Amino acid sequence: MTQTLLILAVLVLLVLLAAAAYAWWQVSQRLASATADTGKADLARHIADLTRAQGEITGHVRGLSERLDGFGHRIGQSMSETTKSTHDSLAKLGERLAIIDKAQQTITTLSGQVVELQHVLSNKQTRGAFGQGRMEAIVKDGLPPNAYEFQFTLSNGTRPDCVIRLPRAPLLVVDAKFPLEAWNSLRSAVTPEATKAAEAQFRRDTLKHISDIAERYLIAGETQDVAMMFIPSESIFADFHERFGDVAEKAIRARVMVVSPSLLMLSVQLAMSMMRDQRMREQAHLIQLEVGKMMEDVARLGDRVKKLQTHFTQANGDIEDILKSTRGVFSHGTRIAQVEFNGDEEVAARAKPVTKPQPPRTPAPPELPFSTFEEV
Repeated sequence: MTQTLLILAVLVLLVLLAAAAYAWWQVSQRLASATADTGKADLARHIADLTRAQGEITGHVRGLSERLDGFGHRIGQSMSETTKSTHDSLAKLGERLAIIDKAQQTITTLSGQVVELQHVLSNKQTRGAFGQGRMEAIVKDGLPPNAYEFQFTLSNGTRPDCVIRLPRAPLLVVDAKFPLEAWNSLRSAVTPEATKAAEAQFRRDTLKHISDIAERYLIAGETQDVAMMFIPSESIFADFHERFGDVAEKAIRARVMVVSPSLLMLSVQLAMSMMRDQRMREQAHLIQLEVGKMMEDVARLGDRVKKLQTHFTQANGDIEDILKSTRGVFSHGTRIAQVEFNGDEEVAARAKPVTKPQPPRTPAPPELPFSTFEEV
């Protein structure tokens, strides 16, 4: 577009130049005719007019050239700004297209995963593996390895998905093969007739599975009186109890407890609490033995304190005897000192009885803390 405008400006300039040349030619013709008619005096006047006209034409051409330059500069600046704006818009558009492409790839990946999950849920074997995986994850997270076993073989040859070993109690059986294909058929039904048929099929399949669990896994003396049927989804569990309450009641009468992931987790935690209580009861006799030993040590300590109290009592008696001997020695010494006085001093002593000096008061021995000892 810039090139086209420049070509147009050049063409305009050529047209102006051609107009100037044509004007010059006319002036020249007039000058020639004026020279022929009026002579040399008029020739000078025409030359001056011609010069002035040429100056005016030159000024107009210069102004037009400046305008064309300014116009070309503005066009170039506008084109530069337009190009920069277009480049920025294309860059932003590329970024948005990249984000859209990434989102499209994510949607494609999710679609593939949804299709894969649908295939898993539609296949009985993979469906069982899906429920088995969720059930195993919950059991492994809540119990020690020696408290459960997967695919354990019972005495009748059947192999439940999981058994939980309760302390001093039969095995608790957990089954993870809920009929999800019938449930998916029910959810995909569109017409009322299809929904009714799917509900009847789901009810038959579920009751059949409950009957199989009761017949295969409820063994007197080996397993608990109830077994668990695991549903690997909280939403399916809620819809099942809401729409098929009669099936849930029949499962309870058949001693099959339908559990969701949260209920299975609660059952696992309860089993773990029972195991802890059992271990505490098993260690109770050890605790009692240690307490008995501790009481023997306390009795032995009391005997030794009594012996120490006897020694301190004897020491107090010996100290009292020593103090009595000290007072007797001091008394004898005082009498001896009085006998040694003679002469005037003896007369004065007879006239004025000598005050008997008092022996220094010896503080009584401290009372021992064992004087009030009581037998434990």
